[in-house]
Amino acid sequence: MILHRRRLAGVLAASLLGLAPVAATPALAQFTVFDPTNYAQNVLQAARALQTINNQITALQNQAQMLVGQARNLASLPYSSLAALQAQVDRTRALLAEAQGLAYDVAAIREAFSSQYGSVALSVTDAALTQRADARWGAALAGFQDALKVQAGVVGGLGASRDQLTALVGQSQGAVGGLQAAQAGNQLLALQAQQLSDLIALNIAQGRAQALEAADRAAARADAKARFSKFMGSAGTP
Repeated sequence: MILHRRRLAGVLAASLLGLAPVAATPALAQFTVFDPTNYAQNVLQAARALQTINNQITALQNQAQMLVGQARNLASLPYSSLAALQAQVDRTRALLAEAQGLAYDVAAIREAFSSQYGSVALSVTDAALTQRADARWGAALAGFQDALKVQAGVVGGLGASRDQLTALVGQSQGAVGGLQAAQAGNQLLALQAQQLSDLIALNIAQGRAQALEAADRAAARADAKARFSKFMGSAGTP
C-alpha cells in the first residue's frame, strides 16, 4: 500500500513537471504583431498617391489634345486659287488694253472729240466732213468690237471661275481649323471680287461703245447741219 502511494506520487510529480511553462525560444521572441490601424492608413495613402498620378495623367492628356487642336486650328490651307484669279484679271485687263480707236485715256478722248466730234466751221470741205465721219464710224465700230471681245473673255472665264468655286467650297467644308476656314473664305471673297471686276470691265466696254455711237450720231447731225448751211449759202449766191 505504501509502495503504491509512492508510485502515484511519482506519476503526479512527473505530470506537474510536464505542465510547467517552457522558456520562450529566440524565434518566437522575434514574431511581429499585426496592427490593423497602421495597415489601413498605409492603404489609404497608397490610394491617394495613385489618384494623384491618375489626375496628372489626365491633365497631360488634356494638354496634348489642346495642343493638337491648336495645331489644327493654325494649319494653313493647302490650296490657293490666287494664281488662277490673277490670270483671269490679267486677261480682262489685256482685252481692255487692246481697245481700238479711242483708248481709255482722258487726253486722247478730249483730242478726238475736239477734232472728230466737235462743231465744224462753215468753211470745212466736204472731203474733211467725210473724213470726220469715217473716223467716227471706225471708232464706234471698234468700240463695239472691243465690247464683244471683253464679253467673250468674261464668258470664257466662267468655266475657270466655276472650277475655282467648287474647289474652294470643298476646301472650306473640309477645313480642320479656323485658319483654313478663314483662308478658304478669303479666297472665295477674292473670287467674287474677280468676277465683279470682270463685270465692271464689261460694263465699261459696253458703255464706251454706246457712248461712241451716241457721240457719232450727235456729230453726224452737226456735220449735216454744216452741209446744209453750206448748201443754203451756195444756193443763195447769185
